Amino acid sequence: MDGWNVRVGTVRGIPIRAHATFILVLPFLAYGFARAFTAAARAAGIPPERLTGSPWLWGLGVALALFLSVLVHELAHSLYALSKGGRVRGITLLPIGGVSEIAEPPRSGRNEAVMALVGPATSLVLGGVFAALSRALGSVAGVDLRFALFQLTYLNVVLGIFNLLPAFPMDGGRILRGLLAERMGALRATRIASETGKVFAVVFALLGFAAANVLLVVVAFFVYLGAEAENRSVLVKALLGHIRVRDLLTTRVEPVAPSLSVFDAGERMLRERRIGFPVAEGGRVLGVVGLEDVQRVPPESRATVRVAEVVRAVPAVAADEPAARVLGLLGAARGSLVPVVEGGLVLGLLSDADVARALQLSRLEATQHPREAGLGPPMGDAGATHRL
Repeated sequence: MDGWNVRVGTVRGIPIRAHATFILVLPFLAYGFARAFTAAARAAGIPPERLTGSPWLWGLGVALALFLSVLVHELAHSLYALSKGGRVRGITLLPIGGVSEIAEPPRSGRNEAVMALVGPATSLVLGGVFAALSRALGSVAGVDLRFALFQLTYLNVVLGIFNLLPAFPMDGGRILRGLLAERMGALRATRIASETGKVFAVVFALLGFAAANVLLVVVAFFVYLGAEAENRSVLVKALLGHIRVRDLLTTRVEPVAPSLSVFDAGERMLRERRIGFPVAEGGRVLGVVGLEDVQRVPPESRATVRVAEVVRAVPAVAADEPAARVLGLLGAARGSLVPVVEGGLVLGLLSDADVARALQLSRLEATQHPREAGLGPPMGDAGATHRL
């Protein structure tokens, strides 16, 4: 288990995780589908009383089928990214959909648009396959199988069409951004797609309140947040686009040895006024030890516990890496400290504070020297996250 995420499997080396809240939301989704059981059966042309099993069991089955459909949808994004030389950190199933964590997506806007399109296209193809199968079987299939195929068709078609809406954080917003970026750059294209997403969120919210549809209101809330987050994320990456990791470091930090006691590591933190150190041995970086790692050890035990027992395995980044590319790694690192290396030597630690300082200076540079600020990195330069 990683925080709130539970690992449920792996496909092509891609970790598949389910967020803990998924378990909490599943009964509510099952309840919603169970309430729509009679209407769904009639839409499928099947008398509800002829179906085997209770509406609650059908509701649970449809809820699980929805998340399996979302998983296939997200896998389409991830496998396309892998085919284009990208890296995928994992797929996380959430209460309102899924997230494909694309560490290195295609660099051009056109390729990003294609990567965004393959998810909805896969969902629509699956819906077509289930519909064709239902038609081919006809009356030969039992009513239960026909109803199941109808539900699978409906789920995948709705999933595909909904994601084609030209609004962040849906795939349609990414398609729009990718196409616009070819002409106007990533920053302006993202702003347009983000504002479009907010408009759709407001429309969803109004429709949800008018129809007393709580789920639609919740979707509107997350769409609005996702659109705003994407806009801020791309702005941050654009501001950091011309900065290297080494430019973020203010002073060099000597690493500590894994054999050092936790007490001595804490004393060095107090003496040097630092919240963490890289841990290295024989030129090999083992990770980081931070303030919270020291504090988790009882004071009476710190003199006997070694740093090796509390070190966090955080991968090091090269000093010449673009700063924008390490944002995801920095966010994933518990404690937000990442070792920086150059030529086999440890230069120091990259922290959230270093990034915040760089952003403040970049904003100042953008106003002082707008032509030299260099906003607008190539598409995909800093990674992307694809959501349902």
